[in-house]
Amino acid sequence: MSSVLTIDPRDDVAVALAPLAAGEAVADGVRAAADIPAGHKVAVRPIARGQAVRKYGWPIGCATADIAPGEHVHSHNLATGLSGLETYAYDPATPEALETPERATFDGYRRANGKVGTRNEIWILCTVGCVARTAQKIAAEADRRFKGRVDGVYALTHPFGCSQLGGDLAATRTMIGALAAHPNAGGALILGLGCESNQLGPLLEAAPHIDPARLRAFTAQSTEDEVEAGLAAVEELVRVAEQDRREPCPISELVVGVKCGGSDGFSGLTANPLVGRIADAVAGGGGTAILTEIPEIFGAERLLMARAETREVFNGIVEVVNDFKSYFLSHGEPVSENPSPGNIEGGITTLEEKSLGAVQKAGRGPVTEVVRYGEQAHRGGVVLLEAPGNDAVSSTALTAAGATVILFTTGRGTPLGFPAPTLKIATNSGLAQRKPHWIDFDAGRVAAGQGLDEAAEGLLRLVLATASGQATRAEDNGEREIALWKRGVTL
Repeated sequence: MSSVLTIDPRDDVAVALAPLAAGEAVADGVRAAADIPAGHKVAVRPIARGQAVRKYGWPIGCATADIAPGEHVHSHNLATGLSGLETYAYDPATPEALETPERATFDGYRRANGKVGTRNEIWILCTVGCVARTAQKIAAEADRRFKGRVDGVYALTHPFGCSQLGGDLAATRTMIGALAAHPNAGGALILGLGCESNQLGPLLEAAPHIDPARLRAFTAQSTEDEVEAGLAAVEELVRVAEQDRREPCPISELVVGVKCGGSDGFSGLTANPLVGRIADAVAGGGGTAILTEIPEIFGAERLLMARAETREVFNGIVEVVNDFKSYFLSHGEPVSENPSPGNIEGGITTLEEKSLGAVQKAGRGPVTEVVRYGEQAHRGGVVLLEAPGNDAVSSTALTAAGATVILFTTGRGTPLGFPAPTLKIATNSGLAQRKPHWIDFDAGRVAAGQGLDEAAEGLLRLVLATASGQATRAEDNGEREIALWKRGVTL
């Protein structure tokens, strides 16, 4: 097997699949001019200063110096071409036909509103950070008391809810309500303090419809012993939720969130295309795949725009992309303030390069809907969700939008887990071998020669098993967090 990969015949660079030594063959008549780390780029043809450099068949930036064949291409000689807002033309491509494996089913919890959960848990949410520790105390004791009767009792806490104004406060309120309505929650307790900006009454009024039998709420200031009151409320919820049973459900009932974090030079070659195959299988079967991290599609947004199912969806993509760019610019930040130090060390040079690899998680299907932060997905197919690239914020938003399983690709690794069961998919086998207690699936096998189709079959089996109740590594490790997007004024 070759030690380098040229992804597209139009590309000016190849990717080192293993460390290249100086003098090692790269292409016909081309040898590495210096040692090149695995995941990094090497020029396969002459590149003039100022020329657009192509990878994935698309520009990933401009050369800042003349680059000879065999030279390492990275931040010393390649820079982003992104600068600000752009204009876009509606030019839809012919949609690709998607297929899903026959009899692709999972055992889920069917809820009264028609949604299907992959877990039957009790979630304790708080209106304000002041009662976060109280929620955690209730959850810990309730999980001990009621173990085995439901899939677990968990506190999902955050530091906000007070001293917030306007849209920032509304977003916090919307997110808590959306999480309380999630199909993985067989019951939800919303715990307030009483004096916070995020008042319990308006939150419940604005929340999506929740079965009253599966919701409890009170403020700590209104009860003598808030922990005992919370335990009593959870016990009532457990009595309801423990009656639920898993039943066979078609893949059309599955909602997957797709996410990458700690990306490296292999992300766009192995794990992200592999997750794209799962997105195709789910969307092809009538289910939903949700893509987010809007700042990490800058430079690749036209690929998604060409897949917009309608002009309305196209306009939604344009708006969410330019709104996010305006958000950066209004704070005096460049739109290209990415990739991260870890991304760069792993071989990613520019945001365009990172984005072109990242959007592959959404597969090839039509983009059917664009939803804003805190909103829920309502369509099958690929849904684009407004949220930043931050792992915890975007994964929380994916959960609130309805994702019941999250597929999280990573080249650097992270232990972090989220409310929906989160499968960590390593882009390289080295990470999978070093961190088997973090990683659920090794996509590095693709770089070692296993076909994408074969690897995708294995990953789809794991996804369906997870949706049917098999625990993820993050769940085994007790990793479960939420984070809210703080954009506004703090009083």
